[in-house]
Amino acid sequence: MPKVKSEKKSRVHNEVAKQGIVFNKDFGQHILKNPLVITSIIEKSCIRPTDICLEIGPGTGNMTVKILEKAKKVIACEIDPRMVAELQKRVQGTPMQAKLQILIGDILKNPELPFFDLCIANVPYQISSPLIFKLLLHRQFRCAILMFQKEFAQRLVAKPGDKLYCRLSINTQLLARVDIIMKVGKNNFKPPPKVESAVIRLEPRNPPVEVNYTEWDGLTRIAFLRKNKTLAAEFKHTSVLTSLDQNYRLQCSINNVDVPKDFDIKSKVEEILTTLEADKFRARTMDIDDFMKVLHAFNSAGIHFS
Repeated sequence: MPKVKSEKKSRVHNEVAKQGIVFNKDFGQHILKNPLVITSIIEKSCIRPTDICLEIGPGTGNMTVKILEKAKKVIACEIDPRMVAELQKRVQGTPMQAKLQILIGDILKNPELPFFDLCIANVPYQISSPLIFKLLLHRQFRCAILMFQKEFAQRLVAKPGDKLYCRLSINTQLLARVDIIMKVGKNNFKPPPKVESAVIRLEPRNPPVEVNYTEWDGLTRIAFLRKNKTLAAEFKHTSVLTSLDQNYRLQCSINNVDVPKDFDIKSKVEEILTTLEADKFRARTMDIDDFMKVLHAFNSAGIHFS
């Protein structure tokens, strides 16, 4: 007799499957199922009775109900209407219902975040980077407890010289203090993701660092293009020199300053880096102070980044 192929069983959360819900991979849906991990995250969040908490991606509400027990109010932002329905059912007819506000839609497409004291989120991995910077630009919160892919979390906390140190590392650390507070294995989720996870604590720096963020971003973008190369090598690229030359001439025009006839952007850049003794610097080992010095030296010479 011919072999009969066994039917493949889909990885679906048993309780949710009974209600006809299948997880949507496009939304990166991996429901945190382990109550011990949820309890640990809540404890590390240090929720105050007066806190308004923003939860991004509440799913079926396993963590939401625990936050509601401790916070004054929870604003849950969910993109999947099916999950919204399950969350509403879960609190319906309970004292928690009045404390829960649900925002339906993509948090990244929301022009402004609501007021909140604390953010707690099991973040869909595909929105990790844009979400970090949306939160940091918002700034008006005490801290955020966020779960990310383990390697992404390690990039956030990486220090100069570390293998994973990158532009994401320094840009995040410029705006906030960030620490990994716990690691979470993939078997704590349904369905299990393909990678391990980690929970970070993110605290915006207060007061914020005084720097032109557009210029900072322009400088770090050039430096980390090839982070193992020296700054002298990075600033020799024609596209980089052309952009700096255009910015220099634009600033001269705005400030009604004549551009010297013999002005050569390449020579000027080499002079700045050599004088600062930064020509041998490599982005992979530069800290925030190093980048600040380089940015200040260029700006003092009338050269700007965009």
